[in-house]
Amino acid sequence: MRFNLTGGIIAVFALVALIIAYGSLFTVYQTDQVIVVQLGEPIRVVTEPGLHFKYPLIQSVISVEKRIVDLENPAQEVIASDQKRLVVDAFARYRINDALKFYQTIGAIESANARLSTLLNSALRRVLGEASTIDIVRDKRAQLMAEVRMQLENEAKSFGIAVVDVRIRRADLPEQNSQAVYQRMQTERQRQAAEFRAQGSQRSQEIRAKADRDVTVLIAEAQSKGEQTRGEGDAERNRIYAQAYGQDPDFFTFYRSMQAYEAGLRSGDTRMVLRPDSDFFRYFGDPMGKAKEAAPAKEATPK
Repeated sequence: MRFNLTGGIIAVFALVALIIAYGSLFTVYQTDQVIVVQLGEPIRVVTEPGLHFKYPLIQSVISVEKRIVDLENPAQEVIASDQKRLVVDAFARYRINDALKFYQTIGAIESANARLSTLLNSALRRVLGEASTIDIVRDKRAQLMAEVRMQLENEAKSFGIAVVDVRIRRADLPEQNSQAVYQRMQTERQRQAAEFRAQGSQRSQEIRAKADRDVTVLIAEAQSKGEQTRGEGDAERNRIYAQAYGQDPDFFTFYRSMQAYEAGLRSGDTRMVLRPDSDFFRYFGDPMGKAKEAAPAKEATPK
């Protein structure tokens, strides 16, 4: 009976020792940093990963994120220095570098996100409100983001937070302004298209007029060259005719008369009113083309 009682007491002490040992050990993971709190008061911060000790029952541990935390900020309207409204969608990344100060000032990631979101909106309005729309959208975007990050980091230091990066995901005009801009862009493109068409039509007319002028010049030159060549041919023909006429005038006269008969006496309804003894028909009466001599007139007999 005494042995069973002693065994039970030992078992109870062993269980209590086990509970105390379990309550005095805690694990720090590589992604976390731990604050040891004693009766509600933080006393130390453990950043090294591994197994660590604390006083059981009177001390507890609170894990704080060591990795980079993303802050998603809702899109908001910002008025640039040129009085144009922009819908800016930005985000930030931060790291908790002082877990004790973070726990004492904010306490949780959700509260930190809410506080930093307000600070980020204020920094965006201050910095972007002094820049033009072109600078925000294109020219000085990286420089403006660096300035926003610097301002946000200066305000987040008091919470034990280090801001790693701030970026603008999107910076667009509001929906109603976008529609007006798109309409204006469409009108501008249509105007440019009409201008290009007009320029193309003008250029086409110029090219067509030049082509017509070149054709006219070429035809005129060709006609002039043709007339010149024809004249040279006629001159050569006349020279040959003259040479032939000089060699045999009778044959030449006969040949020319035959050509005149061929051209003048065509088959069909050709009519010519000439005297029979006309020079045109002299080869009809005599192959040699000699005109008949007129018969001498008879002397009148006296009565």
